[in-house]
Amino acid sequence: MMEETVFSLIPPIIAIVMVLLTRKVLLSLGIGILSAGIILANFDFLGTLAVIWESFKGVFVDGGSLNTWNVYILLFILMLGILTAFVNMMGGSQAFGAWMIRRVKTRVGAQIMTMIFGVIIFIDDYFNSLTVGQVSRPMADRHNISRAKLSYIIDSTAAPVCVVSPVSSWGAYIIGILGTVLAAEGLTEISAFSAFMQMIPMNLYVWAALGVVLIIALRKADFGPMRRHEERAVQFGEVINPEFKDQIDTDSKLPSSEKGRVRDLMLPIFILFVATVGAMVWTGYRATEEALSLINIFGNADVTLSLIIGGASGLIVTFVLFFVQQSRHRELNRAHYWLGLKEGTKSMLSSILILILAWSIVTLIDQLGTGTYLAGLVEGAQLNAAFLPGILFVIAGFIAFSTGTSWGSFGILLPIAGQIASATDITLLLPMLAAVLAGSVFGDHCSPISDTTILSATGSSCHHIDHVLTQLPYALTAAVITVIGYIIFGLTNNTWMGLGMVAISLLVFYFFLQKPKDVTVNEEAAVD
Repeated sequence: MMEETVFSLIPPIIAIVMVLLTRKVLLSLGIGILSAGIILANFDFLGTLAVIWESFKGVFVDGGSLNTWNVYILLFILMLGILTAFVNMMGGSQAFGAWMIRRVKTRVGAQIMTMIFGVIIFIDDYFNSLTVGQVSRPMADRHNISRAKLSYIIDSTAAPVCVVSPVSSWGAYIIGILGTVLAAEGLTEISAFSAFMQMIPMNLYVWAALGVVLIIALRKADFGPMRRHEERAVQFGEVINPEFKDQIDTDSKLPSSEKGRVRDLMLPIFILFVATVGAMVWTGYRATEEALSLINIFGNADVTLSLIIGGASGLIVTFVLFFVQQSRHRELNRAHYWLGLKEGTKSMLSSILILILAWSIVTLIDQLGTGTYLAGLVEGAQLNAAFLPGILFVIAGFIAFSTGTSWGSFGILLPIAGQIASATDITLLLPMLAAVLAGSVFGDHCSPISDTTILSATGSSCHHIDHVLTQLPYALTAAVITVIGYIIFGLTNNTWMGLGMVAISLLVFYFFLQKPKDVTVNEEAAVD
């Protein structure tokens, strides 16, 4: 039996290393799935096939019934692809881009505005990743901001914001686990909700990640693979990597009306947002048996059903606007309906395939007990209590990176962090729990097999591997700053000392980061 042993690390490591080396995502995930199946079946050929089949089947069927969580997400992605295609044909994206250019006049402003959109839409990370891209992409394209940069900003304001928002699907899930941990340790003087609120400033990765995004925008400087993408976008207006342009650039295959208006983009997105949030309140209200509160309502909401309702509402409004424009201007005809449906669907097929394979390998990694094995190493180690927040951050990051799930890492490590704090220094309980949350989000943020990574690339129409490779150095920078903050936090047991160290580190990063002298950002050329 190789489950919950060092051998359980082999499949995620193979998949992640192959993604980074070969840049072939589907092949890499396929090899990772195959290796996991072989280990779980103890090298039996037929058994391997059976294990892999069950993992794929589980994506669509759970316990003999439809796996609505996964299926609804896939349907929502398709709806968003079709909605985007129709909005582009109506000229809505162009009109919105021109409208935003008059209000957001610089590349710095466009990046900060995208960041603000990401912070505002904190209800759910999936919804954030997919919709912020739709709103921000026309503005980013007009300012010649690369899709890689756009997807990085979106990813950095999705899960990192949701994890500190009590009124979100994340907040409700985490508060539920915290209640179990506090009860297990016999801490009755503090409620789960109060603990969550106290942990918000302790989640240092959130503030480090947002700080790095802001500094990168303000300094107009980039490093690592991102620098090449941004230079190409600024100098030549190529916001998409030419190597993958044909795979993801749906816009170039569609006609675009000259009669488009801002409302052709904003009204469908607005209806999508309102309908989704309204459906979450409605489904949460119906499912809430305890005291009615926003926390309980959003915690009991059916998020994926709400996404379907919101997506369908936005799509209906889009079709109506398309019909009105077709009737008035005759620039578009009925044949364009089929073209929009076809190209919109095609634009999302790659992301859907990657997501299905990612879900499959995450299921197999869970069966292998990779996270449990790594968590056991942490629990059994004799560690200095002062350094535990920093160590737990790193371990949680590695687990989430390897397994592709922050929620799974929460479930595994939060109870273990509670046990370690109880056995060492109970005053560090909340910092340790916050460090687990922070590390899990960091690992999920970077992982090529994470669904939020995949959806952030999808929402910004960036190739998945470009997003992973360009984001990694920035996320690691934020992680290093976070570790420094947790070391000071652990030594002083003072939240504000830890936050202060993060602020100082960000300030050092701001002055250390220099704008490249060999590239001149021409704002006028970007706007044109």
